[in-house]
Amino acid sequence: MIAVLRMLNRGRSRAERVRARLVAAGAAVATFLVCTAVSLADYKDEGGSLTGLGLALLAVPIGGLVHQANRLASATRERRLAALRLAGATPGDVRRLGAMEGGSLAVGGSLGGGALYVVTHLAGPLPQVPVVVALVTLGGVLSGARAGRHVVASPLGVARRARVRGPRVRDLLLLAAGVGLFVLGAVKKGDFPLAGPYGSAVSVAAGLVLLLFGVTLTTTWMIRGYARWAGRRARSAEALLAARLVEADPRAWARALAVVSLTVFFGAAAGAQQAGVGYSQGHALLDVALLVALATSAVALVVHQAEELIDLRRSFAALAASGVPERALGGVLVRQAVIAALPVCVVAAVSGVAVVVLTLTDVYQVQWLGWAVARAVAMAGVGVLAAVLVALAARPLLRGALVFETRA
Repeated sequence: MIAVLRMLNRGRSRAERVRARLVAAGAAVATFLVCTAVSLADYKDEGGSLTGLGLALLAVPIGGLVHQANRLASATRERRLAALRLAGATPGDVRRLGAMEGGSLAVGGSLGGGALYVVTHLAGPLPQVPVVVALVTLGGVLSGARAGRHVVASPLGVARRARVRGPRVRDLLLLAAGVGLFVLGAVKKGDFPLAGPYGSAVSVAAGLVLLLFGVTLTTTWMIRGYARWAGRRARSAEALLAARLVEADPRAWARALAVVSLTVFFGAAAGAQQAGVGYSQGHALLDVALLVALATSAVALVVHQAEELIDLRRSFAALAASGVPERALGGVLVRQAVIAALPVCVVAAVSGVAVVVLTLTDVYQVQWLGWAVARAVAMAGVGVLAAVLVALAARPLLRGALVFETRA
């Protein structure tokens, strides 16, 4: 299998080489930033909670970007996959090849990021480096294997399997469990039924983790509901087409906007905390992490737009052939971004403020809410603006997809 992987890599296209470099670079940046964030946790004056938030912000966006790049790879390596199936490879062999490819890129990038951390932090703690390298490599293997599930390669060609998933009830149950554990730990505090304050801290932490995943997954419900509402009130063909496209596959948009929603969530929560305790070095670290997360979110959204255009290029090419101008199709991309990002960012901002207010309910004062609300509104606006700018930047990808489909 390794020999086959090497042989196929020699025949990669320019787009595939760029994608491979993106995955390796993402693994390197993730390793370096996570190692740095772990080392910063040793400074007690920075605040453990802020460092934990910074760690999540630094780790999650890069992982999302790498997985999006691996999903894009599964849609662009048609000839290689078809050649393997023609030679007698099974679908399992193709998925194993994707896992090996994702793992090899991740291990190379993570080793580079770990080496950079060691060189720049000789006086700092180093035991976390091999652990982070191993985790990043494992993530690359799993991402490469999972990305191939949506591609069916046969000797006659390659097709992307249509497995559109809508909202699921278990997403709501996960959110409800997170809210329950968080509220229980925040309200009980010292008189928590198990282990006192330690049990309360564990309950709050577990609830926060479940709450984050729950908010991310339940955005599928919000996106579909808002898209359906926007479609009923559409005043133009562009708005109607954009709403129907988002409504048809809300989970894909929820996955692409997961990092954006986490960034808005943490940004709003940080603003609410700043209002109560003042600005500190820990908040400065968190703001830097927010900028990194936002930049990474933008790249992940570009990858999502490229993947979506690959799936929709025939439909868009048919519309263009029937006389629809390219500018109108570009407007559909922008409207899709607004329809999907607006409810996600608003709910994430409200959730971030609510988490801090509930946690500090015994010391929080009403006059602090002004700054907290202003910061939440700003973060929601930045999230929507980032999605719109990415949609505008994706117009060259749309033009390339139309040209490719016309030539084909």
